[in-house]
Amino acid sequence: MVTVKLKGVNAVRDKRTGEIRYYLGREKGAVRIHGEKGSAEFIASYQEALANRRPTDTGKIRGLVTLYKASPEYNDLADSTRRQRARWLDKITIYYGDFPIAAFDRHDRIKPIIRKWRNQYRDTPRTADYAVQVLSALLSFGVNEGKLGANPCIGLKQLYDSNRADIVWSESDIERMTKAAPPWLSRMILLAVNTGLRRGDLLKLCWSHIGSDEIEIRTGKSRDKIKALIPLHADLEAVLASIPKRGPLVLTYDDSRRPVTSNGFTSAWRRAWADAGMGDADLHFNDLRGTAITRLYLAEFSEREIAEIVGWTEESVKRIIHRYVGRAAAVRNRIERINQIKKGTDFAK
Repeated sequence: MVTVKLKGVNAVRDKRTGEIRYYLGREKGAVRIHGEKGSAEFIASYQEALANRRPTDTGKIRGLVTLYKASPEYNDLADSTRRQRARWLDKITIYYGDFPIAAFDRHDRIKPIIRKWRNQYRDTPRTADYAVQVLSALLSFGVNEGKLGANPCIGLKQLYDSNRADIVWSESDIERMTKAAPPWLSRMILLAVNTGLRRGDLLKLCWSHIGSDEIEIRTGKSRDKIKALIPLHADLEAVLASIPKRGPLVLTYDDSRRPVTSNGFTSAWRRAWADAGMGDADLHFNDLRGTAITRLYLAEFSEREIAEIVGWTEESVKRIIHRYVGRAAAVRNRIERINQIKKGTDFAK
């Protein structure tokens, strides 16, 4: 028996007998593959199933999902984003799979159907909004492919208020969490505040990324296409100096060379949150990025400079500034700048 990786083969366990069966495809119309996996019979059955499989109906949403999953737009997404979208694309296929694509050009009829589908998840507004976000990405792909005239998801009001302006971590919030957290998590929090890096990038940060003047690391969200170039200012240098070097990665568990994992972070974060008595505070780890961006913005860095530092696009920086930098903070900053100009003018007189 040989081991061959065959595209599109999916295993399904029979809940009653425990038997594992193999199919070509996941959706309605998947074709059964017979024989022991890897055997000549199995490969022959696979080839026959491939030849006889019902062709994808490109006129329906299930066909559009198939095309989207095979597209560069989908496959160029970060791995974590692609995994999240895949789950929702499966749900979209179940709900809308037999809808003609042309039905989504009848906005007056399809928008109520989209809202009804979204409202199944309205108890968790961010989940409901993400469902529409994935559907919108699929339909935008359809527009670009010439299969739709316009995207009916555009203009649908979000259920979750994503404007977190003025919801940034205060110094006292940070102090409470760092005191309650284990040392490695405290350092991770302070690194986030001083770098603006996402959690995934912090977990993969190596000592080799740290030069004499800056941290240089390719960001995971950009699929390593964009570099973050973070200057080693005094506060950041102090945080790095407090971290023992136990291996190639900066973040390891206390008294161990083991790197911190995403699951380990989540468990420790929940415990520290409870121990710090944060309760229902409307703060998230990702908001530490907003705190970092706010500091850079109020220090009068331009949007382009901030983008180069944190490894984002300028458009992303504009959105994060709008999301996190409160109007009051921005106004205070402008007042200080006007006063500085006035002082300079008075001195010149």
